[in-house]
Amino acid sequence: MAAYPLPEGFSDADMTLFGTALLVEGLLGFFLNSIAALSFILIKDQRNPSNFLVFNLNIADLLLNVNGLIAAYASYQRGWPFGVDGCNMHGFQGLVAIFAAICFVALVSWDKYHYWCTQQEFYWATSGTMVVCVWVASIFWASLPLPSVLGWGEFDFEPMRTCCTLDYTKGDSSYISYMLTITVFYLLVPLLIMHSSYDSIYAYFKKTHKFKFNTYIPEATLLATWGPYVAMCIYACFENAKLVSPKLRMVLPVVAKTSPIWHALLYSFTNEAYKGGIWQMLTGQEPAKKIKSN
Repeated sequence: MAAYPLPEGFSDADMTLFGTALLVEGLLGFFLNSIAALSFILIKDQRNPSNFLVFNLNIADLLLNVNGLIAAYASYQRGWPFGVDGCNMHGFQGLVAIFAAICFVALVSWDKYHYWCTQQEFYWATSGTMVVCVWVASIFWASLPLPSVLGWGEFDFEPMRTCCTLDYTKGDSSYISYMLTITVFYLLVPLLIMHSSYDSIYAYFKKTHKFKFNTYIPEATLLATWGPYVAMCIYACFENAKLVSPKLRMVLPVVAKTSPIWHALLYSFTNEAYKGGIWQMLTGQEPAKKIKSN
């Protein structure tokens, strides 16, 4: 194990505990999302424009799983072994994954709204254009804090110094303007899309007396996983974030990084339009009844 000094506020047992949490959630999320992504690639019937959005959500979550596994490795090493450039790349890669995943869960809700409420056909051209726009925009916004790009905001270590993210401890004008901007574009706008979409779907289900799925869960999942962490980052815009205990500041991103697990379960393994392909890939048997529900 590398001879790094323990960060302030953490014991050796804390480093092991947080590292294990990151390892378990990273491996579980990677396993679930890998199965879901492979089913899209291998099962022909799985490949349609709607499922393409879910597939890209799987890919975004796999990137976040890799980000968490790197942090788990560093936790067992008791320090960050990849230098300053590695920290910047780790923070950049994490933001790309987060931005893309949140956009894709919003687009899935938008697609479900049109499927249930307007019955509009979803074309490959539309799905493909959305996917390209999401990835390009995510890479663009995540690259802005890089010192070689613009340095708007800045990447630095989390309190355990084993993973890197947007530095919320400075609370300067650069951080505040960047943080508030991405909060609007990558949390409030997606939440608005999800809320309006699922609210309309719920009204349709209520009208027809046929409830196909719980329309409350997707929005609640996003808020439960990323809401507390974003709230802390917003708090850092107005107060000194170092007043919050280091352990709490580490718990929040660890909770947020469970989102790939919930996404896989919610959008792939319990999605009627997706789970049939997963079953066929794992067992070699086609589903007893071909499901067309979204």
